[in-house]
Amino acid sequence: MKNPARVYSAELEGVHAKLIEVEVDLNVGLHVFNIVGLADKALNEAKERVNSALKNSGVKPPNRENRKITVNLAPADVKKNGSHYDLAIALGYLRGTEQMAEFDATDKVFIGELALDGRLRPVRGALNIAEIAARKGFTYLFLPRENANEAAAVENIKVIPVETLRGAVDFLEERADIAPTVFAPIAAHGSDTPDFSEIRSQENAKRALVIAAAGMHNLLMVGPPGVGKSLLAQALAGILPDPSREEAIEITKIWSAAGIAPGGLMSRRPFRAPHQTASAAAIVGGGTDPKPGEISLAHRGILFLDELPEFQKNILEALRQPMESGAVHIARSKGSLIFPAKFTLIAAMNPCPCGYFGDAEKECRCAPYEAIRYQKKISGPFLDRIDLQIKVQRVDIADLRAAKKMEPANPAIKRGVERAREIQADRFRTLRIHTNAEMSSRQAEEMISLDRGAENFLSTLDKSRLSPRGYYRLLKTARTIADLEEKEKVSAEHLAEAFSYRLREEV
Repeated sequence: MKNPARVYSAELEGVHAKLIEVEVDLNVGLHVFNIVGLADKALNEAKERVNSALKNSGVKPPNRENRKITVNLAPADVKKNGSHYDLAIALGYLRGTEQMAEFDATDKVFIGELALDGRLRPVRGALNIAEIAARKGFTYLFLPRENANEAAAVENIKVIPVETLRGAVDFLEERADIAPTVFAPIAAHGSDTPDFSEIRSQENAKRALVIAAAGMHNLLMVGPPGVGKSLLAQALAGILPDPSREEAIEITKIWSAAGIAPGGLMSRRPFRAPHQTASAAAIVGGGTDPKPGEISLAHRGILFLDELPEFQKNILEALRQPMESGAVHIARSKGSLIFPAKFTLIAAMNPCPCGYFGDAEKECRCAPYEAIRYQKKISGPFLDRIDLQIKVQRVDIADLRAAKKMEPANPAIKRGVERAREIQADRFRTLRIHTNAEMSSRQAEEMISLDRGAENFLSTLDKSRLSPRGYYRLLKTARTIADLEEKEKVSAEHLAEAFSYRLREEV
C-alpha cells in the first residue's frame, strides 16, 4: 500500500505560527474528498478551489477521480483557519496521484490561496510563517509573490515567489528556475505629519510631547475644541525615532497577522487613531478568529484616542492591563492568545461636554455637575497610568498672525529624542526593554540614580497626591527628562518638572 503523501504548511495562532503537516491519502471507492483536522469553513471550501485550480492547470482534478481522498491536517487538535492551505493540499494531491515527479518535501513549507485559474493570491502572516520555518530548519518557503519581500526579511531560509500552481510544479520538477527573493527595504515616503514649527505657542504641550517620545510615556491633553490637540498628536509621529530592525520585525508580524500586508518591513512607527464608535474587539483584539486590535497595531508606536470620554467605559478599562504589561491576553474556550501591545497612549479630551469649562474667551454652558460627570468617565486607575497630564490653552489670533514662518523643527527635535533613546538602549542592554516607561518598579529603584537635591525633593513631596504606581511613574518620567539633557543623575529640577505634569486641578 502506498504511504500518504506529505507536505508542510503552517497555521497562525495570534502573531505566532505553528507548522502543520498536510497528509493526502487515496483509497479505492466512490469519489469522496474529505478534509479532517479541525478545519474551518474557509478551509473546507478548499476542495472546490483545488479542484478548479488543478483542472485549469492542465492536470486531472480530484472530482474526475473515482477515489476516496482524505486530507489530514496534523496535529489534529489545533484548529485550522483560512485559505492558505490550498497550495499544500494541491501539491500533496499531485504527489499522491503521481501526477508530478517526486521531490524532497521535508525541507519545504507551502502557503498560498489558489484562484480558480491556478493563480496564487496573497495570504496573511507570511513573515510569521517564515520565522518559524527558519527556526525549525526548513530550507525553502513557497508562497505568493506579493508576500515574498515581507518573508525574505527572515534570514536562513530561501523564499520562492510563486505566481501559479503550474509554476510551483515546474520548479519542483526542475523544469523551470525561480530565483529566491532578496529582501529589499521599503523606501519611506515623504512625511505628511505636521512640523513642530507649524504649531504656534503651546510650548508646554510641545515639551510634554518630546518627553513622551523620548521615554514612551503616556500623555493626556485637556483643552477646549480647536486649540490643536489633534494636531499636536499628529506632530508627535514626526519626531519618533525610526524603528530598529528588531522592532520593525515585531511590528510587521502583528500587521501581517492582521491581514494588513505592508509588502516588506515597516519603516516607520505606527500611528493608530480609532474612532470612538469602534468595538472592543476592534480596539483590544479578538473575534471568532482572533486578530490583533488597534492597540496591538500600535505596538512600538502611538495609539491616539481623541475625545477620550466618548469611548465606551469597558474599552477604557480594558486598556489598563495592556498599558501596564505591554501585552493583551485574549481568552477563548480552547485556549488563550497573547498579542504584543507596547504602545504610547496619546489621549485628548474636552474639560466638559460643551468643551469650554475654564476657557477665558468663551463661556461654558454646562452645569457644574455635568462637567464633573463628564470627567468622571475617566476612572482614577486609568488616569494613574498616564505619566503626563497637561492643559492645552487657546492661542490668541494676534499671536497666530504675528508668527513668522520658521525652519522645520522636527529634524533637530528627532535627533534629541534619538539620543535619549540611545542612552536608554545602553542602560537596558542586558534587559528585554527599550525605554524608561517599560521599567518595572524594581528596575526603577535599581537603575534610577538621584542626586542629593532630588532625594531632598522626594522627602518633602506630598505623598497623598501620588499612589505607589504614580510615584514610580514620576521617577521614570524624571529619568527621561534627565536623558534628554544627557545627565547621569536625576536632579530636583527633573523631578519637579515631571511632577508638574501629574498635577490635575479638580472641577
